[in-house]
Amino acid sequence: MAVNTGKLAGRTLFVTGASRGIGKAIGLKAARDGANVVIAAKTSVPHPKLPGTIYTAAEEIEEAGGKCFPCIVDIRNEDDVNKAVEETVKRFGGIDILINNASAISLTGTEATPMKKFDLMMGVNTRGTYLCSRACLPHLKKGTNPHILNLSPPLNLNPVWFKGHVAYTMAKYGMSMCVLGMAEEFKNDGIAVNALWPRTGIYTAAMEMLGGGKEIAKQCRTVDIIADAAYLMLSKDSKSFTGNFCIDDELLQANGVMDLDQYACVPGSTLIPDFFLDSEEPKVLHKQMTDQGAKPAFDVSTDDPNSPAQTFNHIESLLSPDLVQSTKGIYQFKLTGNDAGKWYIDLKNGSGAVGEGEAPGGATCTMTMDSGDFKEMFAGNLQSTMAFMSGKLKIEGDMTLAMKLEKLLNKMKAKL
Repeated sequence: MAVNTGKLAGRTLFVTGASRGIGKAIGLKAARDGANVVIAAKTSVPHPKLPGTIYTAAEEIEEAGGKCFPCIVDIRNEDDVNKAVEETVKRFGGIDILINNASAISLTGTEATPMKKFDLMMGVNTRGTYLCSRACLPHLKKGTNPHILNLSPPLNLNPVWFKGHVAYTMAKYGMSMCVLGMAEEFKNDGIAVNALWPRTGIYTAAMEMLGGGKEIAKQCRTVDIIADAAYLMLSKDSKSFTGNFCIDDELLQANGVMDLDQYACVPGSTLIPDFFLDSEEPKVLHKQMTDQGAKPAFDVSTDDPNSPAQTFNHIESLLSPDLVQSTKGIYQFKLTGNDAGKWYIDLKNGSGAVGEGEAPGGATCTMTMDSGDFKEMFAGNLQSTMAFMSGKLKIEGDMTLAMKLEKLLNKMKAKL
């Protein structure tokens, strides 16, 4: 673990969104050095589903050895931010460190993202980061070893990180663009501007919103890994360490912290990779989240027109009430091999539905086969009857419905 060295003693940190989660963890780590911590967040009264307020967090920070100033702040509001900065300077004499941690998330596509949600993410993530940086800037110029640290990812233009949640990606990358530009802009002022992002999922309230509940925790690391990595970054010389997009475990290992299993919620478990990092393929993240009961909002289908994901996308475009009326059943496909996964086709309810994972409410007919054979079958190169007879296709459930698959395939192939 990154041991406290006392380098943050007496320094003042302005931390947004620190009533719980990562922001609070960074504040607690700094408090153990005897730092002054400003909690700039909205939660002043208990949330019905989420633990912690700015006041409970302040108590923990004081108990850890720091001084704390809890501030009710909506970082989208310029007056709120300016007032909080002014009161911070009156209380502690200045600001040495700004942590832009507050963030809003909605992993939804364009059609499913109303403008109110878009404005929230842009307002909190991008505008809030810019506003807090601007408001703190005059005081950071006078600060001791001044740092701005944004909890945002490396700028990665791989389209897969945009297509399923373009609004969220734009808002989050806005924070990263602040790092890119401000690091250069503030270099002559000796103010470091850096970004920090986790390699794996971090179990927080935001992670719970992705689905899976406590099951997801088994595949995540704790907030302590971010707090330790942030501490190391904030301890570095601001004149020489700036413009970096750091990944938590890489930074820790580079600084001698080799035991990363200590940060796992369940030591020894397989960890879910986080978004925006191509070192872990997006489809690995997608599969692991699905296996754990989460419902990923991003699509990892490839450009292969015969891939299972693309095939099911085509099938979805062909659904109709007439098709449902003529079938009246729910197919569950369990695919093995290179493109392993679970998919379902609901041809029993409404106008039909296609989805990844287990069929809601259960399937009428379950089919198990290798993903390569699945491609051949839907490409018209393998009849479902022959696949069954040769053992390539295993069927459980309603055999009558299974027999309809050949007719169904012929209808679809005419349009695919």
